[in-house]
Amino acid sequence: MHLIRAFLPISLLFLVSSQTHAQSQWQESGIFEAGAEVMHLTTEGAGEGPAYHPELGLLTSFGHVYRYQDGNHSIYKENLGTNGLMFDWEGRLVCCQPSKRRVIRFELDGTLTVLAETFNGQPFNQPNDLTIDKQGRIYFTDPKYGPREDLDIRDDNGLPIEGVYRIDAPSKITLVIAHEVDRPNGLIITPNQRHMFIADNNNNTIGGSRKLWKFKIASDGSLDLSSQQMLFDWESGRGPDGMTQDDKGRIYVAGGRNKAVPTYEDTKYPAGVYVFSPNGKLLTIVPIPHDETTNCAFGGEDLRTLYVTAGGNLHSVRTKRPGWLPFPRLRR
Repeated sequence: MHLIRAFLPISLLFLVSSQTHAQSQWQESGIFEAGAEVMHLTTEGAGEGPAYHPELGLLTSFGHVYRYQDGNHSIYKENLGTNGLMFDWEGRLVCCQPSKRRVIRFELDGTLTVLAETFNGQPFNQPNDLTIDKQGRIYFTDPKYGPREDLDIRDDNGLPIEGVYRIDAPSKITLVIAHEVDRPNGLIITPNQRHMFIADNNNNTIGGSRKLWKFKIASDGSLDLSSQQMLFDWESGRGPDGMTQDDKGRIYVAGGRNKAVPTYEDTKYPAGVYVFSPNGKLLTIVPIPHDETTNCAFGGEDLRTLYVTAGGNLHSVRTKRPGWLPFPRLRR
């Protein structure tokens, strides 16, 4: 078996191996601490998010914004209806709020600022997830899941846009991707600021895209659409969702499914965290027992705890390298 493993691509090895062998493979990948295990922390409140703060602990989205700290779980902010969360370079909490079709920010004094609510006079679909560059510019995705009667933002031909947008300042918004990605979800900017990874997650449509894309970023913050590169395809399984990265530029992507959803999603690609090199090579897959695996983020005092949200459950696993985040930053 070990001779065979040496020559098989990791993706193929994972799919043909048993669950035990798959777990051994990720544990031996060199990415995670020796003896690392996936720890189950809570059974509720962790549908999405997550975002770590050294004083608040970990925040997650599930109707309310929940707080997990030192083994305790509580409501941090009630009934916000958020999805992706991230702290910016100043430690302010930025939230995609699909329940109100907008992106918001909580200032350090606790006041709320609406960053993006409309584009060309029309409301957004369902702001889903976000990433922030070194200049503080916020990029967010705006897909629409569920009923599709109210896609108000359209192109010149009347086609609905599920796009990616950039916020340069409150209400100063630029459309950076219109149709190059079928239904954008998670996204991340690499530490060197040269590339953006975007999860294309059209899971509830037969034949919909379930791919991971890579784009070059121009100095003005726009994306070079001609540089679009497909890195991985979940085919007819559940595609990529939220993502994060470590300080070496490796990308950790939530995706896959353990139980099929006919007729849209099969189980060819199991639920877990898919770890890619900065160039987009699949390195390993960390299996997560709960559907749906929705998002992940680094946290802990040394930023080497990878938190994973899945079906309302919160998991964690220890890594060798810290995460790369706008906030908090490690003091070296």
